[in-house]
Amino acid sequence: MAAVSMRLPAVRAPLDSSASRGGEKHLVAPGDTITTDTGYMRGHGTYVEDDKLIASVAGVVERVNKLVCVRALKARYNGEIGDIVVGRITEVQQKRWKVETNSRLDSVLLLSSINLPGGELRRKSAEDELAMRDYLQEGDLISAEVQSIFSDGAVSLHTRSLKYGKLAQGVLVQVSPSLVKRQKTHFHDLPCGASVILGNNGFIWIYPTPEQKDDEAGGYTTNLEPVPLSDREVISRLRNCIVALVTHKVMLFDTSILYCYEASLPHQIKDILKPEVTEEIVLEARQRLLDLEG
Repeated sequence: MAAVSMRLPAVRAPLDSSASRGGEKHLVAPGDTITTDTGYMRGHGTYVEDDKLIASVAGVVERVNKLVCVRALKARYNGEIGDIVVGRITEVQQKRWKVETNSRLDSVLLLSSINLPGGELRRKSAEDELAMRDYLQEGDLISAEVQSIFSDGAVSLHTRSLKYGKLAQGVLVQVSPSLVKRQKTHFHDLPCGASVILGNNGFIWIYPTPEQKDDEAGGYTTNLEPVPLSDREVISRLRNCIVALVTHKVMLFDTSILYCYEASLPHQIKDILKPEVTEEIVLEARQRLLDLEG
């Protein structure tokens, strides 16, 4: 019979707001006046009333020269060209796949926007269209890049690189897209022995670091070999660390995840999600991030 963990209620000290990164950011709620200066231009998430610029959503005020906009703290993913996303195939259609990417509309992956197995580049034929389910079928997870945005806001994807394609063995974590920090690369091989893909759409894929990088399969082969227990433990710990960071609204990028992972090592994997342990390791990771910035 498995042991049951029981905890008595305890008063937890509130998190120090000064410890948050980017404490200078201006948070607003709907209806808050951002500025009365008429020299600013109205951006997304704002409207003008009585010569005042007012927020229409709750979020962070961002200024680019004279343009003022409010980035919503909680919203569906709005794709931008060049974003790295992780998605799930929901439907196979004529010459295209529909992909769930946490946005308002299903994204589209055209048959003409993929590499064929082996990385072959050529015009797609009728035989390729008949073999679409051999490449990707419903339920498959993929990594891809945003190629363009349709007029209705739907996202068009492409996998014209061997680093993109079908995802085989790992764990998917879904978070708010606003918590994923934009970086030059979203593929990270962490020194703890696992790798992560931080999708700009809030889908994070954690998987064992592959031994060889020169895989010429074109991203459509599925490795079904058993994953060693040590790798599964690392992946489970990383997953719980990401959930802990999300609980305390800490931005997710390779350094913050690694610092949280290192802070969690003295604790059992299953204990990381206990509120008092979560608070302890997140505060330690956050302090290291502040020291790094300082």
